[in-house]
Amino acid sequence: MTKLPALRRSPIALVVLLLLGLTMTGTAYAAFKPAAPVNPMEQAANASEEDIETGRKLFLANCASCHGTNAQGNGTAGPSLVGVGAAAVDFQVSTGRMPLAEPGVQAPRNARAVNFSEEEIYQMAAFVHSLGPGPDVPEPEYLDASQGDPANGGKLFRTNCAMCHNSSGSGGALTRGKYAPDLMNVTPAHIYEAMQTGPQSMPVFNDDNITPEEKRDVIAFIKDIEEGGSSYGGHSLGSLGPAGDALFVWTFGIALIIGAAVWLGRKAS
Repeated sequence: MTKLPALRRSPIALVVLLLLGLTMTGTAYAAFKPAAPVNPMEQAANASEEDIETGRKLFLANCASCHGTNAQGNGTAGPSLVGVGAAAVDFQVSTGRMPLAEPGVQAPRNARAVNFSEEEIYQMAAFVHSLGPGPDVPEPEYLDASQGDPANGGKLFRTNCAMCHNSSGSGGALTRGKYAPDLMNVTPAHIYEAMQTGPQSMPVFNDDNITPEEKRDVIAFIKDIEEGGSSYGGHSLGSLGPAGDALFVWTFGIALIIGAAVWLGRKAS
């Protein structure tokens, strides 16, 4: 028993305690730190010949009926895919928009319709990418919303995106039955790829229009809204913008005014 107090007073004991503390802190940080965003797939430009050939077979079995056996389009059924790049394939197939379930003015997002594994999507993307130069899937560093600037992203979003997707990213109606989809719960990779490739009626924002770092800022802004950043002052009212706010004020405001008028009338009589 006399040795234990002596060991506690030893200078070595302090060093041991510091080492134990640092080890436990490092272990806890590694266990609980947030996972870094991962790339949806490897760069298609680095795909092997085997992956490209497998992707060609998958394409012929699932896409050629509309896009043609050489992916050069098939009349009005499907456009040419030469030059659209791997990013377009990953976006369209990973979100369930393609293969198109039925003809329509717009292909809806449908995660339950995805019938391909990540590897198969990568292989089809590699095949399409081999047909002509086009945007590849984004680098992981540009998908990390924590590294982006939501304030700058908000400026870019309001300038380039809000007229269709609403200032809060909740979507909106377009002409001829088309619509700009809701951007909540969309993965950073798909947001980036949509800006890169311009699906449906959306314009293309290449790196000359919006740089990769600015695209990351836009992703940071959208994720900030998704986490509640649009309702700091109270209830978001569905994040529908001025129209929703005006409807709320009109409905409840008129009711309050009528109620006050009735009350004042009865009191005067």
